[in-house]
This record gives sequence, structure tokens and C-alpha cells, in this order.
Amino acid sequence: MKKFEQFIYNILKSKPRKFFVIVAVLASLGASIMMIPTQIVWVKMLPGKSANTFSVYIDLPTGSSIEETQKVSECVLDILKQEKEVTDIETFLGMGAPLDYAGLVKGSAFKNSENVAEMVVNLTDKHTREERSYNMVHRLRPIIKQKCEPLVKQTSIKLIEQPAGPPTLASIVAEIYTPNNKTRREFAQKVAEVFKRTPGLVDVDIMEDEIFKKFHLKPNIDKIQKSGLAVEQVQKILYLAFQGMAVGVKNSEHYPAQIDLFLRLSDETRRFDNKSLQAVKSKLASFELMNQKGLMVPLLEVVDIVEVQNEPTLMHKNLRRYTNVIAETDLVSQVYPLLDARKEIMEKFAQDYEIKTTDYLFNLQFKDKKSGEIIDLKWDGEMKVTLDTFRDLGLAFIAALILIYLLIVVYYKSYSLSNIVMAGSFLSIIGVIVGHWVADLVTKDTFFLTATSLIGFIALMGISSRNSILLIDFAKSLMEEKHIPKRRAIAIATATRARPIMLTAIAIILGSALLASDPIFGGLGVALIGGTVAAVVVSLLFIPVLMDNTKAMDFYKGEENGRAR
Repeated sequence: MKKFEQFIYNILKSKPRKFFVIVAVLASLGASIMMIPTQIVWVKMLPGKSANTFSVYIDLPTGSSIEETQKVSECVLDILKQEKEVTDIETFLGMGAPLDYAGLVKGSAFKNSENVAEMVVNLTDKHTREERSYNMVHRLRPIIKQKCEPLVKQTSIKLIEQPAGPPTLASIVAEIYTPNNKTRREFAQKVAEVFKRTPGLVDVDIMEDEIFKKFHLKPNIDKIQKSGLAVEQVQKILYLAFQGMAVGVKNSEHYPAQIDLFLRLSDETRRFDNKSLQAVKSKLASFELMNQKGLMVPLLEVVDIVEVQNEPTLMHKNLRRYTNVIAETDLVSQVYPLLDARKEIMEKFAQDYEIKTTDYLFNLQFKDKKSGEIIDLKWDGEMKVTLDTFRDLGLAFIAALILIYLLIVVYYKSYSLSNIVMAGSFLSIIGVIVGHWVADLVTKDTFFLTATSLIGFIALMGISSRNSILLIDFAKSLMEEKHIPKRRAIAIATATRARPIMLTAIAIILGSALLASDPIFGGLGVALIGGTVAAVVVSLLFIPVLMDNTKAMDFYKGEENGRAR
């Protein structure tokens, strides 16, 4: 360690060398931090998790028949059956699949109409499979959409992966608030178009019922009475024909209760030729009812057909009506597509609206220049979880810094020495960010700086502080007890404590190497490894320079040739 001691001493006694060390460290700090806004290192809440299953959500236009839904589902099924890693597929027509982790907030349990379907795709075990589930979804999504969505116009097919973190409605959710239904629909459509043009966003959808025409069959009571029929008789024949109903019972010795006999028209007979008024009248004309005199009365004569508009579902949040525009990300962080989409929205909509930011960092408020109507756009989904998590972890980091700083001030009774310790703690972020950049270069998939990475950075603060305290205390003891001059004492303390500091670092690196390969906690492992390496370099080079430049270390003013009294 004599050579290392002399190396440190030579740096301390040369002002250009000390200046070079300070500039090099500060330049490294600035360069590493700039890796985030320049997208050299990508930020994300949590990386994708390779699972043994994923789901396919199929949504056809409202009013589509179950046969059309089945046609699209079979198209998807034919593509998935060609994948050797797929073990089995469960298809649920007209309903949602059994509730899973992804469907907790996606509302899949409430699906109950002929125009929807869900497919659960089970894969071989992820430990024996070369291709990860999110890579498979990324590869299959354009194939399925290109081949199956055109079968029925306005069909939406979404491939849903199991989330690695908290379940959210989607990666990016734009909530559109305004009481006017028409304005809200038109604005949501504009936002959806921006999402579709934004690179990295897929499965764009507007969570709102479509407006369409439908026909109500209302029994005409006057005509029914004049025809010698009963209102109940008309209602039952309508329900029997199109929905079906129990018309009798059957007893069985193998079943404790009576078995209903269910009757309705066949699927082919009860279908309309098209969705026109003439098709409805043509179908009803084939039904006749026998009145009290035994005469057959056409059903069409006693039923009024009224064309009405459907009543779409109204969604409320915080007592305000709103509409969701959702989008998923395709192997990218949701942060950057949202920033791109938000920028385009502000540029494109500026012609018709006055735009300003509101209570939250990215939320926007639009005021129509002509009507003065106010529209609020608030971001939700995984993007909001990401912002909230990074904000909370940032506050935790600041709180930890303050607590450590106060403890060190009490211990040393010196703000200068406390600042040195804090500088060493914070500079470990260089290794955290650079470590993620290196990990991204050597891994197949994008290696994101995640929430677990920030947890690792916060954990490193104690380790980095310990290194600085070791050097300060040892150098202080050498000066007070051995009367060794400051620069020589700092060099001796640095060389002597280098071995335990490096052994501690090696232990942390070896322990964290197991975490580095984990899909969720890989960021924590890389942060601990990279941050520990940076903390060692900073402790052994940068901290001695700061110690030499502070008057708080002037415990002994002797000759710099360094002999004890």
C-alpha cells in the first residue's frame, strides 16, 4: 500500500492534479445524469416480466353477432396454434375470462355481450423457454392485427401481458373530463389519433360505448285487445322466439329437482338478414298468434317498431363525467411515448384551444377558443404509478440525506466534514446510471432504470457514507495522536482503509450479482454493483481531495515532510 499512499500524496500536494480529480468527478456526474434525458439510459417503473401466460382481448363493434366474434377468434386461434411454445388456449366467447392479475382493473369480469371475447394463452415454463413472453407478444401482435382485425371493420384486438407491478388499466391512460358528451367523444377521438401516430404505443382504444340505432318492439295494447289477444301472449312469443324460455319441466330419478325444457328458435332462424327496419319487419311477419276465436293474427299487426338511439354507459370519477383513452407500450418505457404524445397534443390542439398545465406535472387543461368550454386531460395508468413512485422514492432519498447529514453534523460538529460525507454518498449515482448503461449494452433486451434501481441507490448511501467516515476518522486520529501532517495523514488513511473498503465492496458486488439477472430486481442488483464501484473510486480519490481542501481537517500544523513529534 506504500505505492498507493504515495500516489494519493502526490495528488494532494499538486494543485493541478487535485483540480483534475475534481473536474473529472464532476464531469462524470454531469455526463451520467445526462444519460437519462438523452435516452441513453431508459427510465421505467418496472421491466417486463416473462410469464407463462398472456391474454388476448377481442372487441368487435357494438351490435356484432356472436358468429362474427367467433370468426375473429378462430383467426387468432389459427395463428397461435402454430406457436410451438403454446401448450393450450382457452377461448371465452361473449364473456370475460376468469379474473386474473391483469384483469383486476381492466374490467374483464364485467364483459357480457356477443361482440367481445377473451382468450387465455398458456405457454411452456419460462425457465425452459428461449423466447420470453413479452418478446413473443411483441412478435405476434402485428401479425394478428394485420390478419384478423380486417375480418370485421372497427375490430380491436389487444394482447395483454401479466403486469410486473401494480395492475393498472393500461400503460398510458388519458382521462378526458367535460360534461358535454359530444365534445368529450370528439376530443377523445382526437387524442386517440395522436396515440396511434406515436411510436411505441399499441392497442389504442377509447373506453366508451358506441352510439348506434336500435329497434324497440312495443306491444300496441289497443290493437292487441281488438284482435282478441293478451299482452302477455305477445310478450311471451317475442321472448320465446329470440331469447328462449322454459316451457315445461322433466323429472329424472338421477336429478333431485325438475329439469326445465328450454325452447327457442334455432340460431339460423332467429338471425336477421341485416340491421335494417325492413329486415325486422320481414322477420316479424312470419310470426302469427291465435286469438280467442281461433283466428291467426300476424304479430306485425299488434307490435309497433320504434327506432331509437342506444343509451351508452356513463363513466364518472370524482363526481365528473369522463372518458378513458388507453394505450399499451411495446417493449419501451411509457415515459417517452407519453412525452411525445403530450408534445404533439399541445402543438396540434393549440389552433383551437387555449392550453395550460394544471395541478399535476403533465396534466393539461383546454379551453375552446370559440365556445369557451373547458376540457381537462389527466394522465393515469402505469405512467402515473411511475411518476408517483419516483416522486416518493425521491422524497425518501432526500429524507435519508437530511437524516444522515444531521447525524454527521452532531458527530463531527462540523458542516464542512458533513458536506464531504454527503458528497461521497450522492456521487454513487454515477455508478448507478453508468451500470445500467453497461447492462443495457451486454443484455439482449432493454435494461431500464427502474424503481428498484432507486431503492438500490438509497441503500448505497449508508455504504458510501461509511467509507468517507472511515477515512476522516482515521486521518483525524493520525493528526491528533501521531501528530502527522494533514496531507500525509490523509494519504496514509486512504491507503490503509483501501483494503477493507474494497473487501466490503467485493462482498456487496458478489451478493448483488444474484439479483442482477432477476427480471424484476435486476435494477436493484445493477444499482448496488455499479454504485458500489463508484463509491469506492470516489472514496479513494475524490474524498481525500475534499478533505485536503477543508480547514476542518487542520488538527495539526506541522511540517509536510510528515514525521511524528
